[in-house]
Amino acid sequence: MKIVSWNCNMAFRKKHAEILEYKPDLLIIIECEEKEKLIAELKDIDFKEILWYGDNPHKGIALIRFGDFKIKLHKSYNPEFRYVLPFVLEADRKVNLFVIWAMPHESIRQRSYVGQIWAAVHHYEKLLKKDSLLIGDFNSNTIWDHTRKNGHHKDLVDFLAAKDIHSLYHKKYGEAHGGESLPTQFLYRHQDRPYHLDYCFASKSFIGKRTDIEIGKYDDWIGLSDHMPISVSNLEIGNWEEKRDA
Repeated sequence: MKIVSWNCNMAFRKKHAEILEYKPDLLIIIECEEKEKLIAELKDIDFKEILWYGDNPHKGIALIRFGDFKIKLHKSYNPEFRYVLPFVLEADRKVNLFVIWAMPHESIRQRSYVGQIWAAVHHYEKLLKKDSLLIGDFNSNTIWDHTRKNGHHKDLVDFLAAKDIHSLYHKKYGEAHGGESLPTQFLYRHQDRPYHLDYCFASKSFIGKRTDIEIGKYDDWIGLSDHMPISVSNLEIGNWEEKRDA
């Protein structure tokens, strides 16, 4: 299975052609306009289903399904963690998929950015004991750990690692958190202000020898968004990818 996640920086309907070249089975778009506008623009695209969640019709989370699997919001979803969305993905195996878009909290400072993810993973801890995938714009990195006493990025990484859930990027490149060589975001689209903020954490149980992660390149994507897409391929969840591309 191939899953692609991208913070498109709004107006996805004007940018979809480029990201569809990845041929994803599941496309996760953050800062995406509402479902009705997407359907109108993508009517000629062979997608199976669009799910959309958000409070702002111009800026929410869309999941666009192309593959022959089922996906639905988990019955335990707690709106207190608005943009840590738990889904059940059913293909050759059942997976708990968490789509993440971390942002400031309106009233509780400790629930901003990684603080909201930290609270959410504790709330959903029982789900994380099963096959799980966490993907999206975490807006977090170990370089800012000094700003929190606890519940910072390293705490999150360690909490997930204890459940055998690991960052695919760091597994592939052997780099430490905070020492990433490939950025996923460029502040104000400036090439000299790079950060690594977007991740895919996956249970070891469906990481195979061919599982890979790719980060989009600055020159290819900066004209469309300040974030680079992350593409995760050959996850051992569904096995139809080779048949589709044949």
